[in-house]
Amino acid sequence: MRHTVVVNARAGTVLEAGPDAFAARLKAAFATHDWGAEVRLVPPREISGALALAIEQDNSTPVVVGGDGTINGVLPVLIQAGRPVGVLPMGTVNVLGRDLGLFGSLEQQVAALCQGEPVEVDLGHVDGRLFHSLSGMGFFSLMAREREYARRRFPFSRAAAFGMAATRSIFFTRPISVDITVGAESHVVEADAVLVTVNRFDGAEWRRERLDGGVFEVHVLNAGGLYSRSKAALSVAAGHWRSSKNLSSFTGDAVTLTRRDKRRGHITFDGEVARKAGPLAYDLLPRALTVIAARPTRLRDESHDA
Repeated sequence: MRHTVVVNARAGTVLEAGPDAFAARLKAAFATHDWGAEVRLVPPREISGALALAIEQDNSTPVVVGGDGTINGVLPVLIQAGRPVGVLPMGTVNVLGRDLGLFGSLEQQVAALCQGEPVEVDLGHVDGRLFHSLSGMGFFSLMAREREYARRRFPFSRAAAFGMAATRSIFFTRPISVDITVGAESHVVEADAVLVTVNRFDGAEWRRERLDGGVFEVHVLNAGGLYSRSKAALSVAAGHWRSSKNLSSFTGDAVTLTRRDKRRGHITFDGEVARKAGPLAYDLLPRALTVIAARPTRLRDESHDA
């Protein structure tokens, strides 16, 4: 049994280890479980093409290696696969990877993948873009932009890059006025941030109990300046963010966001940033993607232990 593994050659983990050493370690991890692996290290712009070729090989399981943004970029390819695909999350946050029970060392993730089983995942769609976990504006889009800047300054320290990006975003976010329509309800908010999530997240780890729940959740961080943003950040770290007085949440299967200033604004999709103008109509694509997750018992046990 074989895997064809497409790796983002610019991922932080690859740069830290070195391409040849990373490829050798990846092959050895699969060999431990009697699975062969063809490893293809490619630059970011070539990942979609390499993954499409891997999907055409019926005798192997295609796997993509990278962070949330890398996975986001290849979603149009993945949903055309017509069979389960694998992901190995090697980014800074790895929201989708954690929800799939794929975390820990490279060897632990490969073990979970080799012993895993397929699960169906809802996706979000807005203005021609797909996303698997999160889309936001305000603080969240600034955070994504700052993180890219910090990565260039600290290419071998993801923790330092993340910390610098978070600090600068807390200080430099500016409030936005947004019309929010969720189902039949409409809200006008003055917010530091608006976040749309595919299904419900909970706890300090921001994990989803279900990936196929068929619902969006909209979180609004009320505009209150530096103090409210700092307090909200502490509540997230402590796992009490759902009870925060600065946060309001709504659920629905369709969402529309409209900036009242009518300007093009930065929107983040799983950490990747684009500039969009006009109403943003979010549609849910139920069970649009099939990926390999850790076995349900393993997922529950490790989530409990984490």
